[in-house]
Amino acid sequence: MCFMLDAREGDNTGFVQFPQRFENVDPTDRYGNHNRVFFDGAMYALNGLQGPTYLGTGCMFRRLALYGVDPPRWRSDEDITVDSDKFGNSVLFLNSVLAALKQERRIAPPELDEAFLAEMTMVVSSSYDQGTHWGSSVGYIYNIATEDIVTGYRIHGQGWRSMYCSMEREAFQGTAPINLTERLYQIVRWSGGSMEVFFSPYNPLLSGRRLHLLQRAAYLNFTIYPVTSVFVLLYAFCPVMWLIPAEIIIQRPFTSYVLYLVVVVGLIHTIGVFEIKWAGIKWNDWWRNEQFFMIASMSAYPTAVLHMVVKPITGKGIHFRVTSKQTTTTAADDDGDDRYADMYEMRWVPMLIPPAVVLFSNVMAIGVALGKAVVYNGAWSAVQKRHAALGILFNVWIMALLYPFGLAVMGRWSKKPGILFVLLPLAFVVIAAVYICAHSFLVKFLPFMVI
Repeated sequence: MCFMLDAREGDNTGFVQFPQRFENVDPTDRYGNHNRVFFDGAMYALNGLQGPTYLGTGCMFRRLALYGVDPPRWRSDEDITVDSDKFGNSVLFLNSVLAALKQERRIAPPELDEAFLAEMTMVVSSSYDQGTHWGSSVGYIYNIATEDIVTGYRIHGQGWRSMYCSMEREAFQGTAPINLTERLYQIVRWSGGSMEVFFSPYNPLLSGRRLHLLQRAAYLNFTIYPVTSVFVLLYAFCPVMWLIPAEIIIQRPFTSYVLYLVVVVGLIHTIGVFEIKWAGIKWNDWWRNEQFFMIASMSAYPTAVLHMVVKPITGKGIHFRVTSKQTTTTAADDDGDDRYADMYEMRWVPMLIPPAVVLFSNVMAIGVALGKAVVYNGAWSAVQKRHAALGILFNVWIMALLYPFGLAVMGRWSKKPGILFVLLPLAFVVIAAVYICAHSFLVKFLPFMVI
Protein backbone atom coordinates (compact mmCIF):
# COMPACT_ATOMS: atom_id res chain seq x y z
CA MET A 1 0.00 0.00 0.00
CA CYS A 2 2.69 2.47 -1.13
CA PHE A 3 4.68 1.74 2.08
CA MET A 4 1.54 2.65 4.02
CA LEU A 5 1.43 6.16 2.45
CA ASP A 6 4.30 7.69 4.39
CA ALA A 7 8.02 7.30 3.71
CA ARG A 8 8.87 8.58 7.20
CA GLU A 9 6.31 6.81 9.40
CA GLY A 10 5.20 4.08 7.02
CA ASP A 11 6.77 1.25 9.01
CA ASN A 12 4.81 2.38 12.08
CA THR A 13 1.48 2.60 10.23
CA GLY A 14 -0.85 -0.25 11.15
CA PHE A 15 -3.63 0.39 8.63
CA VAL A 16 -4.88 2.80 5.99
CA GLN A 17 -8.56 3.74 6.22
CA PHE A 18 -10.54 4.92 3.19
CA PRO A 19 -13.86 6.83 3.36
CA GLN A 20 -17.09 4.94 2.83
CA ARG A 21 -18.97 5.89 -0.33
CA PHE A 22 -22.37 4.62 -1.47
CA GLU A 23 -23.87 4.21 -4.91
CA ASN A 24 -27.56 3.92 -4.03
CA VAL A 25 -28.13 7.12 -2.01
CA ASP A 26 -30.65 9.61 -3.40
CA PRO A 27 -29.22 12.88 -4.79
CA THR A 28 -30.44 14.91 -1.81
CA ASP A 29 -29.10 12.34 0.71
CA ARG A 30 -32.28 12.73 2.76
CA TYR A 31 -31.11 10.59 5.69
CA GLY A 32 -27.45 11.63 5.73
CA ASN A 33 -26.08 8.27 4.55
CA HIS A 34 -22.93 9.80 3.08
CA ASN A 35 -22.10 11.30 6.49
CA ARG A 36 -19.41 13.50 4.94
CA VAL A 37 -18.96 15.58 8.09
CA PHE A 38 -17.63 12.42 9.75
CA PHE A 39 -15.76 10.84 6.85
CA ASP A 40 -14.34 13.97 5.22
CA GLY A 41 -14.02 16.05 8.38
CA ALA A 42 -13.52 14.11 11.61
CA MET A 43 -11.61 11.17 10.10
CA TYR A 44 -9.35 13.42 8.06
CA ALA A 45 -8.67 15.58 11.12
CA LEU A 46 -7.50 12.51 13.07
CA ASN A 47 -4.60 12.23 10.61
CA GLY A 48 -2.98 14.98 12.66
CA LEU A 49 -3.09 12.80 15.79
CA GLN A 50 -2.51 9.06 15.78
CA GLY A 51 -4.72 8.53 12.75
CA PRO A 52 -8.35 7.61 12.02
CA THR A 53 -10.07 4.69 13.64
CA TYR A 54 -10.91 1.50 11.78
CA LEU A 55 -14.44 1.72 10.35
CA GLY A 56 -15.14 -1.92 9.51
CA THR A 57 -14.71 -1.64 5.75
CA GLY A 58 -12.57 0.14 3.17
CA CYS A 59 -9.35 -0.55 5.06
CA MET A 60 -5.90 -1.99 4.26
CA PHE A 61 -4.09 -3.61 7.21
CA ARG A 62 -0.48 -4.40 7.92
CA ARG A 63 -0.43 -8.03 9.01
CA LEU A 64 1.90 -7.31 11.92
CA ALA A 65 -0.58 -4.86 13.41
CA LEU A 66 -3.41 -7.39 13.20
CA TYR A 67 -1.14 -10.05 14.73
CA GLY A 68 -0.71 -7.93 17.86
CA VAL A 69 2.97 -7.19 17.25
CA ASP A 70 4.28 -3.83 18.49
CA PRO A 71 5.37 -1.25 15.88
CA PRO A 72 9.12 -0.96 15.08
CA ARG A 73 9.65 2.13 17.24
CA TRP A 74 8.45 0.23 20.32
CA ARG A 75 10.27 -3.09 19.84
CA SER A 76 13.48 -4.72 18.80
CA ASP A 77 13.84 -7.86 16.72
CA GLU A 78 14.70 -9.81 19.85
CA ASP A 79 11.27 -9.01 21.35
CA ILE A 80 9.39 -10.93 18.65
CA THR A 81 8.11 -14.36 19.57
CA VAL A 82 5.86 -16.61 17.52
CA ASP A 83 4.34 -19.49 19.45
CA SER A 84 1.31 -21.72 19.25
CA ASP A 85 -0.14 -20.41 22.52
CA LYS A 86 -0.69 -17.06 20.84
CA PHE A 87 -1.40 -17.93 17.18
CA GLY A 88 -2.55 -21.54 17.29
CA ASN A 89 -0.83 -24.79 16.43
CA SER A 90 -0.73 -24.57 12.63
CA VAL A 91 2.91 -24.83 11.51
CA LEU A 92 2.16 -23.40 8.08
CA PHE A 93 0.41 -20.40 9.60
CA LEU A 94 3.22 -19.81 12.12
CA ASN A 95 5.70 -19.84 9.22
CA SER A 96 3.61 -17.22 7.42
CA VAL A 97 3.67 -15.05 10.55
CA LEU A 98 7.47 -15.33 10.62
CA ALA A 99 7.60 -14.25 6.98
CA ALA A 100 5.44 -11.23 7.76
CA LEU A 101 7.70 -10.32 10.69
CA LYS A 102 10.65 -10.18 8.34
CA GLN A 103 8.74 -7.53 6.32
CA GLU A 104 9.06 -9.64 3.19
CA ARG A 105 7.10 -7.86 0.48
CA ARG A 106 7.08 -10.78 -1.90
CA ILE A 107 6.17 -14.17 -0.57
CA ALA A 108 5.95 -17.12 -2.95
CA PRO A 109 2.38 -18.51 -2.93
CA PRO A 110 2.11 -22.03 -1.52
CA GLU A 111 1.14 -25.03 -3.57
CA LEU A 112 -2.56 -25.78 -3.21
CA ASP A 113 -2.18 -29.48 -2.56
CA GLU A 114 -4.39 -31.60 -0.32
CA ALA A 115 -2.15 -31.14 2.72
CA PHE A 116 -2.24 -27.35 2.44
CA LEU A 117 -6.04 -27.28 1.92
CA ALA A 118 -6.53 -29.51 4.96
CA GLU A 119 -4.32 -27.21 7.05
CA MET A 120 -6.19 -24.12 5.81
CA THR A 121 -9.53 -25.74 6.63
CA MET A 122 -8.32 -26.36 10.17
CA VAL A 123 -7.14 -22.75 10.58
CA VAL A 124 -10.46 -21.25 9.46
CA SER A 125 -12.54 -23.59 11.61
CA SER A 126 -14.48 -22.15 14.55
CA SER A 127 -12.53 -24.17 17.09
CA TYR A 128 -8.99 -23.23 15.97
CA ASP A 129 -8.77 -20.06 18.04
CA GLN A 130 -9.84 -21.67 21.31
CA GLY A 131 -7.13 -21.27 23.92
CA THR A 132 -5.22 -18.73 21.80
CA HIS A 133 -5.00 -14.93 21.78
CA TRP A 134 -7.27 -14.58 18.74
CA GLY A 135 -10.16 -12.25 19.51
CA SER A 136 -8.32 -10.41 22.30
CA SER A 137 -4.77 -9.33 21.49
CA VAL A 138 -4.53 -10.93 18.04
CA GLY A 139 -6.76 -10.26 15.05
CA TYR A 140 -10.24 -8.77 15.30
CA ILE A 141 -11.81 -8.33 18.73
CA TYR A 142 -14.69 -10.73 19.47
CA ASN A 143 -17.98 -10.52 21.37
CA ILE A 144 -18.73 -6.83 20.93
CA ALA A 145 -21.11 -5.14 18.48
CA THR A 146 -18.57 -2.60 17.21
CA GLU A 147 -15.60 -4.89 16.72
CA ASP A 148 -14.19 -2.49 14.16
CA ILE A 149 -13.81 0.43 16.59
CA VAL A 150 -12.30 -1.82 19.27
CA THR A 151 -9.91 -3.49 16.83
CA GLY A 152 -8.62 -0.10 15.68
CA TYR A 153 -8.42 1.00 19.30
CA ARG A 154 -6.36 -2.06 20.23
CA ILE A 155 -3.94 -1.41 17.33
CA HIS A 156 -3.57 2.27 18.26
CA GLY A 157 -3.10 1.32 21.90
CA GLN A 158 -0.03 -0.73 20.96
CA GLY A 159 1.55 2.39 19.47
CA TRP A 160 0.69 1.94 15.79
CA ARG A 161 -0.65 4.92 13.90
CA SER A 162 -3.03 4.89 10.94
CA MET A 163 -3.51 6.96 7.81
CA TYR A 164 -6.59 8.34 6.07
CA CYS A 165 -6.61 8.16 2.29
CA SER A 166 -9.33 10.02 0.36
CA MET A 167 -9.08 9.62 -3.40
CA GLU A 168 -10.76 11.50 -6.21
CA ARG A 169 -11.99 8.18 -7.58
CA GLU A 170 -13.60 6.16 -4.80
CA ALA A 171 -11.48 3.20 -3.75
CA PHE A 172 -14.38 1.40 -2.03
CA GLN A 173 -18.07 1.72 -2.81
CA GLY A 174 -21.06 -0.05 -1.30
CA THR A 175 -24.79 0.21 -0.66
CA ALA A 176 -26.52 2.00 2.21
CA PRO A 177 -29.92 1.50 3.90
CA ILE A 178 -31.90 4.39 2.40
CA ASN A 179 -35.08 3.44 4.26
CA LEU A 180 -35.34 5.50 7.47
CA THR A 181 -36.20 2.55 9.73
CA GLU A 182 -33.30 0.44 8.48
CA ARG A 183 -30.97 3.43 8.67
CA LEU A 184 -31.90 3.96 12.33
CA TYR A 185 -31.43 0.26 13.08
CA GLN A 186 -27.91 0.67 11.74
CA ILE A 187 -27.35 3.67 14.03
CA VAL A 188 -28.70 1.71 17.02
CA ARG A 189 -26.16 -1.04 16.41
CA TRP A 190 -23.29 1.45 16.04
CA SER A 191 -24.20 3.61 19.03
CA GLY A 192 -25.12 0.69 21.28
CA GLY A 193 -21.90 -1.08 20.46
CA SER A 194 -19.97 2.13 21.08
CA MET A 195 -21.43 2.43 24.57
CA GLU A 196 -20.52 -1.19 25.24
CA VAL A 197 -16.91 -0.23 24.55
CA PHE A 198 -17.05 2.36 27.33
CA PHE A 199 -18.15 -0.30 29.85
CA SER A 200 -15.68 -2.90 28.57
CA PRO A 201 -11.98 -3.52 29.29
CA TYR A 202 -11.27 -1.35 26.22
CA ASN A 203 -12.48 1.85 27.90
CA PRO A 204 -10.44 4.73 26.40
CA LEU A 205 -9.92 6.26 29.84
CA LEU A 206 -8.27 3.21 31.35
CA SER A 207 -6.65 1.12 28.61
CA GLY A 208 -4.49 1.66 25.57
CA ARG A 209 -1.08 2.25 27.11
CA ARG A 210 0.42 4.05 24.09
CA LEU A 211 -2.52 6.19 22.99
CA HIS A 212 -1.91 9.88 22.46
CA LEU A 213 -3.91 12.04 24.87
CA LEU A 214 -6.08 13.65 22.18
CA GLN A 215 -6.50 10.28 20.44
CA ARG A 216 -7.82 8.93 23.75
CA ALA A 217 -10.25 11.87 23.90
CA ALA A 218 -11.43 11.10 20.36
CA TYR A 219 -12.10 7.45 21.25
CA LEU A 220 -13.89 8.58 24.40
CA ASN A 221 -16.18 10.73 22.25
CA PHE A 222 -16.83 7.70 20.01
CA THR A 223 -18.09 5.72 23.01
CA ILE A 224 -20.29 8.13 25.01
CA TYR A 225 -21.94 10.32 22.37
CA PRO A 226 -25.34 8.52 22.61
CA VAL A 227 -25.77 9.95 26.14
CA THR A 228 -26.26 13.41 24.59
CA SER A 229 -29.67 12.22 23.38
CA VAL A 230 -31.07 12.75 26.89
CA PHE A 231 -30.34 16.48 26.68
CA VAL A 232 -31.40 16.75 23.02
CA LEU A 233 -34.80 15.28 23.90
CA LEU A 234 -35.26 17.91 26.60
CA TYR A 235 -34.19 20.56 24.11
CA ALA A 236 -36.67 19.28 21.51
CA PHE A 237 -39.59 19.34 23.96
CA CYS A 238 -38.95 22.94 25.06
CA PRO A 239 -41.14 24.43 22.29
CA VAL A 240 -44.27 22.74 23.70
CA MET A 241 -44.41 25.61 26.21
CA TRP A 242 -47.17 27.05 24.06
CA LEU A 243 -49.41 24.23 25.24
CA ILE A 244 -49.06 25.48 28.85
CA PRO A 245 -51.98 27.79 29.70
CA ALA A 246 -50.04 30.17 31.99
CA GLU A 247 -47.39 31.99 29.96
CA ILE A 248 -45.93 33.51 33.13
CA ILE A 249 -44.31 30.15 33.92
CA ILE A 250 -41.82 30.52 31.11
CA GLN A 251 -41.74 34.22 30.24
CA ARG A 252 -39.33 35.58 32.86
CA PRO A 253 -36.32 33.29 32.24
CA PHE A 254 -37.08 32.80 28.56
CA THR A 255 -35.32 35.84 27.09
CA SER A 256 -32.13 35.24 29.07
CA TYR A 257 -32.19 31.56 28.14
CA VAL A 258 -32.60 32.31 24.44
CA LEU A 259 -29.74 34.82 24.47
CA TYR A 260 -27.49 32.32 26.23
CA LEU A 261 -28.54 29.59 23.80
CA VAL A 262 -27.90 31.82 20.77
CA VAL A 263 -24.39 32.67 22.00
CA VAL A 264 -23.47 29.03 22.69
CA VAL A 265 -24.94 27.71 19.43
CA GLY A 266 -23.32 30.59 17.53
CA LEU A 267 -19.88 29.74 18.91
CA ILE A 268 -20.33 26.06 18.12
CA HIS A 269 -21.34 26.77 14.55
CA THR A 270 -18.56 29.32 14.10
CA ILE A 271 -16.08 26.55 14.87
CA GLY A 272 -18.07 24.30 12.54
CA VAL A 273 -17.79 26.80 9.69
CA PHE A 274 -13.99 26.74 9.91
CA GLU A 275 -14.01 22.93 10.01
CA ILE A 276 -16.32 22.70 7.00
CA LYS A 277 -14.21 25.12 4.98
CA TRP A 278 -11.04 23.27 5.93
CA ALA A 279 -12.45 19.85 5.00
CA GLY A 280 -14.13 21.08 1.80
CA ILE A 281 -17.57 19.84 2.87
CA LYS A 282 -20.63 21.22 1.09
CA TRP A 283 -23.21 23.10 3.10
CA ASN A 284 -25.95 20.66 2.10
CA ASP A 285 -23.92 17.79 3.58
CA TRP A 286 -23.48 19.75 6.80
CA TRP A 287 -27.21 20.52 7.02
CA ARG A 288 -28.18 16.89 6.38
CA ASN A 289 -25.77 15.89 9.17
CA GLU A 290 -27.46 18.34 11.57
CA GLN A 291 -30.93 17.08 10.66
CA PHE A 292 -30.12 13.40 10.97
CA PHE A 293 -28.27 13.92 14.26
CA MET A 294 -31.47 15.43 15.67
CA ILE A 295 -33.59 12.53 14.36
CA ALA A 296 -31.16 9.90 15.68
CA SER A 297 -30.98 11.69 19.04
CA MET A 298 -34.72 11.17 19.47
CA SER A 299 -34.83 7.54 18.30
CA ALA A 300 -31.65 5.49 17.85
CA TYR A 301 -29.45 7.02 20.55
CA PRO A 302 -32.04 6.75 23.37
CA THR A 303 -32.55 3.11 22.34
CA ALA A 304 -28.81 2.53 22.72
CA VAL A 305 -28.83 4.19 26.14
CA LEU A 306 -31.80 2.00 27.13
CA HIS A 307 -29.80 -1.02 25.99
CA MET A 308 -27.03 -0.18 28.46
CA VAL A 309 -29.60 0.25 31.26
CA VAL A 310 -31.39 -3.02 30.50
CA LYS A 311 -28.32 -5.17 29.87
CA PRO A 312 -27.00 -5.28 33.49
CA ILE A 313 -30.50 -6.16 34.74
CA THR A 314 -31.44 -8.86 32.25
CA GLY A 315 -27.97 -9.92 31.15
CA LYS A 316 -29.10 -9.77 27.54
CA GLY A 317 -30.00 -6.21 26.68
CA ILE A 318 -31.55 -5.24 23.38
CA HIS A 319 -31.02 -7.49 20.38
CA PHE A 320 -29.04 -5.70 17.67
CA ARG A 321 -30.79 -6.40 14.41
CA VAL A 322 -28.68 -6.78 11.27
CA THR A 323 -29.47 -3.99 8.83
CA SER A 324 -31.03 -5.01 5.54
CA LYS A 325 -29.88 -3.09 2.49
CA GLN A 326 -32.20 -3.28 -0.48
CA THR A 327 -30.42 -2.86 -3.78
CA THR A 328 -31.44 -0.16 -6.21
CA THR A 329 -32.35 -2.75 -8.83
CA THR A 330 -34.85 -4.48 -6.56
CA ALA A 331 -36.37 -1.18 -5.52
CA ALA A 332 -36.80 -0.12 -9.11
CA ASP A 333 -38.45 -3.44 -10.04
CA ASP A 334 -41.00 -3.05 -7.24
CA ASP A 335 -41.94 0.53 -8.10
CA GLY A 336 -41.53 1.04 -11.80
CA ASP A 337 -38.64 3.29 -12.75
CA ASP A 338 -38.14 4.81 -9.30
CA ARG A 339 -34.75 3.52 -8.14
CA TYR A 340 -35.27 5.16 -4.73
CA ALA A 341 -38.67 3.58 -4.03
CA ASP A 342 -37.40 1.99 -0.82
CA MET A 343 -36.79 5.47 0.63
CA TYR A 344 -40.53 6.15 0.70
CA GLU A 345 -41.41 3.04 2.72
CA MET A 346 -42.15 3.81 6.37
CA ARG A 347 -42.21 0.92 8.83
CA TRP A 348 -43.19 2.01 12.34
CA VAL A 349 -41.14 0.63 15.23
CA PRO A 350 -41.13 1.70 18.91
CA MET A 351 -38.02 3.87 18.62
CA LEU A 352 -39.86 6.14 16.15
CA ILE A 353 -42.41 7.14 18.80
CA PRO A 354 -40.31 9.93 20.46
CA PRO A 355 -39.58 11.84 17.22
CA ALA A 356 -43.21 11.40 16.17
CA VAL A 357 -44.36 12.86 19.51
CA VAL A 358 -41.91 15.77 19.16
CA LEU A 359 -43.08 16.44 15.60
CA PHE A 360 -46.76 16.34 16.57
CA SER A 361 -46.16 18.47 19.68
CA ASN A 362 -44.36 21.13 17.67
CA VAL A 363 -47.13 21.27 15.09
CA MET A 364 -49.63 21.68 17.92
CA ALA A 365 -47.43 24.25 19.66
CA ILE A 366 -47.06 26.46 16.58
CA GLY A 367 -50.81 26.34 15.94
CA VAL A 368 -51.56 27.24 19.58
CA ALA A 369 -48.96 30.03 19.44
CA LEU A 370 -50.68 31.55 16.42
CA GLY A 371 -54.05 31.22 18.17
CA LYS A 372 -52.71 32.95 21.29
CA ALA A 373 -51.24 35.73 19.15
CA VAL A 374 -54.74 36.44 17.82
CA VAL A 375 -56.54 36.09 21.15
CA TYR A 376 -54.08 38.13 23.26
CA ASN A 377 -52.91 40.59 20.60
CA GLY A 378 -54.43 43.56 22.39
CA ALA A 379 -53.57 42.36 25.89
CA TRP A 380 -49.92 41.41 25.46
CA SER A 381 -47.20 43.91 26.27
CA ALA A 382 -44.23 44.55 23.98
CA VAL A 383 -42.13 42.19 26.12
CA GLN A 384 -44.69 39.42 25.80
CA LYS A 385 -44.85 39.89 22.04
CA ARG A 386 -41.06 39.58 21.87
CA HIS A 387 -41.27 36.39 23.91
CA ALA A 388 -43.90 35.08 21.51
CA ALA A 389 -41.74 35.83 18.46
CA LEU A 390 -38.73 34.09 20.00
CA GLY A 391 -40.88 31.12 21.00
CA ILE A 392 -42.23 30.64 17.47
CA LEU A 393 -38.68 30.93 16.11
CA PHE A 394 -37.68 28.10 18.46
CA ASN A 395 -40.57 25.98 17.16
CA VAL A 396 -39.68 26.63 13.52
CA TRP A 397 -36.04 25.65 14.15
CA ILE A 398 -37.07 22.28 15.60
CA MET A 399 -39.44 21.70 12.68
CA ALA A 400 -36.65 22.47 10.18
CA LEU A 401 -34.40 19.90 11.84
CA LEU A 402 -37.20 17.30 11.75
CA TYR A 403 -38.03 17.96 8.09
CA PRO A 404 -36.60 14.60 6.80
CA PHE A 405 -38.58 12.74 9.46
CA GLY A 406 -41.71 14.59 8.39
CA LEU A 407 -41.10 13.45 4.82
CA ALA A 408 -40.66 9.86 6.04
CA VAL A 409 -44.02 10.04 7.83
CA MET A 410 -45.61 11.14 4.54
CA GLY A 411 -44.48 7.89 2.89
CA ARG A 412 -44.91 7.88 -0.87
CA TRP A 413 -46.40 11.36 -0.75
CA SER A 414 -42.87 12.56 0.01
CA LYS A 415 -41.86 11.97 -3.60
CA LYS A 416 -42.88 15.63 -3.86
CA PRO A 417 -41.03 17.16 -0.87
CA GLY A 418 -42.81 20.50 -1.27
CA ILE A 419 -46.03 18.95 0.02
CA LEU A 420 -44.98 19.68 3.62
CA PHE A 421 -44.82 23.40 2.83
CA VAL A 422 -48.54 23.16 2.05
CA LEU A 423 -49.73 20.71 4.70
CA LEU A 424 -47.87 22.20 7.67
CA PRO A 425 -49.17 25.80 7.29
CA LEU A 426 -52.64 24.36 6.77
CA ALA A 427 -52.29 22.35 10.01
CA PHE A 428 -51.10 25.47 11.85
CA VAL A 429 -54.13 27.46 10.69
CA VAL A 430 -56.57 24.68 11.61
CA ILE A 431 -55.09 24.27 15.10
CA ALA A 432 -55.07 28.06 15.61
CA ALA A 433 -58.73 28.23 14.59
CA VAL A 434 -59.61 25.41 16.99
CA TYR A 435 -57.77 27.20 19.82
CA ILE A 436 -59.55 30.50 19.10
CA CYS A 437 -62.94 28.79 19.05
CA ALA A 438 -62.20 26.86 22.24
CA HIS A 439 -61.02 30.03 23.97
CA SER A 440 -64.15 31.92 22.91
CA PHE A 441 -66.35 29.08 24.15
CA LEU A 442 -64.62 29.02 27.54
CA VAL A 443 -64.82 32.81 27.92
CA LYS A 444 -68.53 32.76 27.17
CA PHE A 445 -69.69 29.65 29.01
CA LEU A 446 -66.91 28.59 31.41
CA PRO A 447 -64.96 31.77 32.27
CA PHE A 448 -63.57 30.27 35.48
CA MET A 449 -61.50 27.86 33.32
CA VAL A 450 -59.76 30.62 31.38
CA ILE A 451 -56.28 31.35 32.72
